[in-house]
Amino acid sequence: MQNDIINTVRNELKLNSSAAVRLSAKKFFKEEAKHYGVKSAVVGEIAAKSFRDVESFGKKEIFSLCEELFMSDYSEEAYVASDWAYRLRKDFKPEDFKIFERWINSYINNWAKCDTFCNHTVGAFVELYPKYLKDLTIWAKSENRWVRRASAVTLILPARHGKFLKDVFEIADLLLTDQDDMVQKGYGWMLKAASEAHQREVFQYVMKNKKAMPRTALRYAIEKMPQALRKSAMVK
Repeated sequence: MQNDIINTVRNELKLNSSAAVRLSAKKFFKEEAKHYGVKSAVVGEIAAKSFRDVESFGKKEIFSLCEELFMSDYSEEAYVASDWAYRLRKDFKPEDFKIFERWINSYINNWAKCDTFCNHTVGAFVELYPKYLKDLTIWAKSENRWVRRASAVTLILPARHGKFLKDVFEIADLLLTDQDDMVQKGYGWMLKAASEAHQREVFQYVMKNKKAMPRTALRYAIEKMPQALRKSAMVK
């Protein structure tokens, strides 16, 4: 049964793939990334449709299917896995954190997989169980660039709603001078999200740290601020 479901997902992706989309997708990645070549909206439709075939299963069984999808290394399959996991958010338990952490360490190898999984699934988890925010500070010190990015992008949606500002700044402090541009963009995006609810505090943080903050992170952080504030922040 499980193999049938996975094969059905893969066949749907293959049927909806195109060489043009596959070629276009490669332009967005510096590292090698595997794609069927399916438009994001269509992948979302396939994920939603296929979830109906598994929603009666237990969480453990669905997570097992998610892992099998992640293991393929295809970006579209990772999207389906992330979508299915997020749909189970009402059933998340503290012990699920170790599963999510293992998936990040084992299967997340580009910005798209990182953001799709962490923005929603892991972000929803830490909103339910804020005590795990401390684990994000451990991720921020990882040698793995995607784990470091995950520490920031996990907080995008909560930060946008005004939550966890103290933790946002703690993560930003840890990543402040990171030399990896994917990490810089990740924590800059986190600060930008936080600025939607806490513009003054984020602006003060940027002004305090702008001499040390890479320009990439700074530009992301101030992107949604008024022009006058952006201009002030960009002055060296």
